[in-house]
Amino acid sequence: MTVVEPVAEPANPALPATVVLPDDPRYPSLLRGMNHRFTPRPDYVQVVTTSEQVVAAVTEAVRSGRRVTARSGGHCFEDFTASKDVQVLLDLSEMNAVAFDARRRAFMIEPGATLGHVYRTLFKGWGVTVPAGECTEVGFGGHMAGGGYGPLSRRYGAIVDYLHAVEVVVAGADGKVEAVVATDDPADPHHDLWWAHTGGGGGNFGVVTRYWLRSPGVTSADPADLLPRAPGRWRAGHLMWSWESMTEQAFATILRNFGTWYERNSAPGAPETGLFGFFEGLGKTGHVMVGGSIDDDLPGAESLMTAYLEAITDGVGVEPAHAGQQTQPWLYGASYPGHGDPGNEFTRRLKIKAGYLRKGYTDAQIATIYRYLSTQDYVPALIVVGYGGQVNTVAPDATAVAQRDSVLKAVYLSVWGSEAEDDAQIGRLRDFYRDVYADTGGVPVPGEVSDGSYINYPDADLADPEWNTSGVPWHTLYYKDNYPRLRRVKGRYDPLGIFRHALSVEPPA
Repeated sequence: MTVVEPVAEPANPALPATVVLPDDPRYPSLLRGMNHRFTPRPDYVQVVTTSEQVVAAVTEAVRSGRRVTARSGGHCFEDFTASKDVQVLLDLSEMNAVAFDARRRAFMIEPGATLGHVYRTLFKGWGVTVPAGECTEVGFGGHMAGGGYGPLSRRYGAIVDYLHAVEVVVAGADGKVEAVVATDDPADPHHDLWWAHTGGGGGNFGVVTRYWLRSPGVTSADPADLLPRAPGRWRAGHLMWSWESMTEQAFATILRNFGTWYERNSAPGAPETGLFGFFEGLGKTGHVMVGGSIDDDLPGAESLMTAYLEAITDGVGVEPAHAGQQTQPWLYGASYPGHGDPGNEFTRRLKIKAGYLRKGYTDAQIATIYRYLSTQDYVPALIVVGYGGQVNTVAPDATAVAQRDSVLKAVYLSVWGSEAEDDAQIGRLRDFYRDVYADTGGVPVPGEVSDGSYINYPDADLADPEWNTSGVPWHTLYYKDNYPRLRRVKGRYDPLGIFRHALSVEPPA
């Protein structure tokens, strides 16, 4: 296996591999991730800052028979790093370096780097960026492994399409723990491990310690040429209606118009793929909102935004309470602290569900969505975002992300503050999701309209026959025909099942 290759000094080279026990006053502060529903109680938390420290920490966990898991940003929506049987929690959040590796002609990003930090460093150093997500505090480690996307993905593709290499700490059948560097070179003996990290999901095959990114097919040695150029100014537009003014017909027209626009304007290379938009329905105490954003330096950016907003309002019959466009420096919005994160430090009990859409919702689905949102309070919420474009130029089996002909992603989300509300909030969201997909067993079975779900928004209910009555297994909803290959990778690099969670890839039978 490949020897660990030093590339850049770690972000905190003086920080030791710190073991924090339950009686240490630091222990409670190191347990909680973003989702307050889940708080682990491991035997210890180990803060690591180098690949060598990760190898040593996993070696010790395997030797002692303790279940080990790693957390970079802590934004998992399920208990993958916080289940009750976790005994060793590796905290990778201080592994947050972002640097250019001249030898590989690629940008090295450690897993604990947050998206905001990645955007700032790439922009200030080289004027480049990556088509990653809007939530600035998300850790890059899980975001990349699960096939992240964001406002620039329609124009530039999925984040995994830029993965050149990955370093992963794995455990062999003999229990030996090593760091492996796997690349996009088909001749690389570890190429399948690289492929598994282009959307196969976090926590499945080992502990990622470094990623290397560059634009596919670019031969330049100039780092400013090796990733997409970052926008200079960013244009945002919005339309917002209050529920007091909303009728079922108006609501249906807005959501139908939104889906139709993406059906017609998601062909790779079309000017409209520079525009990223969203629909947001927050229930009867919230609002109905449609927004969009675009690089303001693109030709005709203002006209494209205006046409988009006009298409959404066509035939609605109810004037929005607020409407407009504005511009601002791109980096300001892209890295604004806390941007995109649901809830706050006190209100972050979360449940999320998701679905890819090959086309807009059916009339029956829209009627169901209206029924729930118009009769419920602020939660559950529905957020639908633009997808497609450059994402859909890649073959479904070229990366682990199999959904390569969708034009929208849907997010069904509840956020609340009190543990006493858990059953009610989760129950309402489950009912909402099940009824939207009533014709396909309560889940988004791949077909004419839907195309499965998104592993970075994991939902353990998809593996529960009470909530998934479709007969289609959870792994098909997430990975489709790519799942058998993921199982083979699991069998080679984690044959003992050291790395596992509620929706982990299963080893071969």
